[in-house]
Amino acid sequence: SGVKVAEPLRKYDPAVAEKVLFRQPNRWVIRNVQIALPLGLWAAGVVSDVVLGVEKANRKSRAKQLLQTISGLGPAIIKAGQALSSRSDLLPSEYLDELQKLQDDVPRFPNDKAFATVEEELGQEFGELFELIGTEPVAAASIGQVYKARLLSNGETVAIKIQRPKCEEIIALDLYILRWWSNALWNRVAGLLNRDIDFSSIIDDFGELIYREIDYVAEAANAQRFNELYSGVTDVFVPKVYSELTTSKVLTMEWVDGFRLTDTDNLVAYNLDRKKLVDTLVQCSLQQILQNGFFHADPHGGNLLACEDGRLCYLDFGMMSYAAAEQRNGFLLAVVHIVNRDWGELARLYVKLGFIPEGTDLRPIELALEDALPDVLSASVNELNFKNVVSKLGDIMYTYPFSLPPFYIAIIRCLGVLEGLAIQVDPSSRIVSKAYPYIASRVLTDPQDELQEAFRRLAFTSDGHIRWSRLEGLLEEAKDTQGYDVTLALDLLSDYLISDDGEQVLNDLADQIVEGADGLGAETVTYVLDASRALLTNDDAGVARALRSLQSILERSTSSDEEGRSDIESVAAEIRNSLTESLPEPTPSMQRFWRIALLLGARGSRTDPSKFVPLVRKLSQEPRVQRTVSEVTARLGERALSRTLRSVFRL
Repeated sequence: SGVKVAEPLRKYDPAVAEKVLFRQPNRWVIRNVQIALPLGLWAAGVVSDVVLGVEKANRKSRAKQLLQTISGLGPAIIKAGQALSSRSDLLPSEYLDELQKLQDDVPRFPNDKAFATVEEELGQEFGELFELIGTEPVAAASIGQVYKARLLSNGETVAIKIQRPKCEEIIALDLYILRWWSNALWNRVAGLLNRDIDFSSIIDDFGELIYREIDYVAEAANAQRFNELYSGVTDVFVPKVYSELTTSKVLTMEWVDGFRLTDTDNLVAYNLDRKKLVDTLVQCSLQQILQNGFFHADPHGGNLLACEDGRLCYLDFGMMSYAAAEQRNGFLLAVVHIVNRDWGELARLYVKLGFIPEGTDLRPIELALEDALPDVLSASVNELNFKNVVSKLGDIMYTYPFSLPPFYIAIIRCLGVLEGLAIQVDPSSRIVSKAYPYIASRVLTDPQDELQEAFRRLAFTSDGHIRWSRLEGLLEEAKDTQGYDVTLALDLLSDYLISDDGEQVLNDLADQIVEGADGLGAETVTYVLDASRALLTNDDAGVARALRSLQSILERSTSSDEEGRSDIESVAAEIRNSLTESLPEPTPSMQRFWRIALLLGARGSRTDPSKFVPLVRKLSQEPRVQRTVSEVTARLGERALSRTLRSVFRL
């Protein structure tokens, strides 16, 4: 289960802020002019473009103007602009592309003010606790800046993040002004444009996020929780938090030596594998988003380090997010509907997730999805670009009445940043191709209803027939995923087989087993007959013998592989070679069936046949399965007898 994001000690409360600030017009009037004048000039330009009918033609230049305007309005407005860069339901793609360029490019504040904050927060002078390494901060951002120092108590090297003076006051004032404008003007303009957008609610969501980010106690708690959940992931490292030296405005953590993932020279000098680092980053991020739901929402280059020993280090836990199980499973199910090009189901899922209001006419949205997405989906999985898919979806979400919840915005932002960084490090990298094995493993082995629905939609047609190529692809992608267990996949598949919905699948399996076994020779037929008899008599020992029999066939084939091919390819090649002289070439469907059987059941000496006995026992007790097995046994017996008679009498 997931772990929710730590709450700040001082939460954002717009009602309290309004009571306090309304009585201080000398503060907000001046700041209002500073914000409203440049933004008003930009807005007036957009309105004139609309009136003159040139809004689309001028959209890119207006987006650049907005970027320049926001860049000069201070940390809270910059953070708001960064948050807007993921809101495809509010802004067209031209604006999103420009706002993604926003950087926390702010001047550093003086050391004496930073050290005064440390003294006020920790109750001791900076020099009594730390020995500064270097004379200036090593990094500065809109909320705070970081110093490298040595602890006088034990000599350990630490990173000290110190918040800017009056940071919360400045942010609270800007949020108050933005909220005032949303009620006074923006909500009304949205209504005139037939857009059901509550800007006050959007600003309140942003206020909650930024108040979490400026509370360093909450960030420390997030770092510790992140460490508990993900430090066990291979090659992932999280620095230690010094809780006794941490307050809401001062955060002390272990210093980590390392390099940015884009620092090619040092990566080469230390012989660090760029592709492995990207793979570690992607797999850990997928585990965060889709398994636990507690995830780092801002994995850009400045928040990640490649350590000299090859590990990937996460930094800065101020921007964390959480998606509940039904939300992250809904996101995964949306991916499945897109892969299946099932636009109607995708639109209905968006309603269920709260993206689209109940009662909305979905037909135009379905047609828009059908028109926009096939072009970007025509690429193979290895070439599919996440940004292109999101951009096409974003255009639709801007055009129709979508309202994106915070969890979805955070996931899209995270994956978008992730792919951008991955491509910088390894130009051939694609987030979708790296994510697909993990998704395949989850839908094959996770018993949650939403994920089993996802599996059924991927692997079976609407009338219950098996999509053999899709099932083979899922099994092939999942087989090398960390933690994947084929017995779990078989157990869940067997549950479906013995359900009322599984009858057509059983019929398909029966046909494929008979065709496959008949085409693969007498030794395999004998194996299937032995296994079938064991099923009907609940003979566990017989089942195990049959499984060992097949395994010995496969292992003999695998041991003869001299070309370094994978187990699956080698066994398939051995079977094909053994049939060349005595039997006709197996049909493509027969070959596919055996590849799937190999993926499900035998991977050399690493698979213990006894692990499958409980599964076979469960199936053997089901009347529907017993009838199907009896039918398969009879059909195989008839074919074996016919083949023998033809051989004896040379017919």
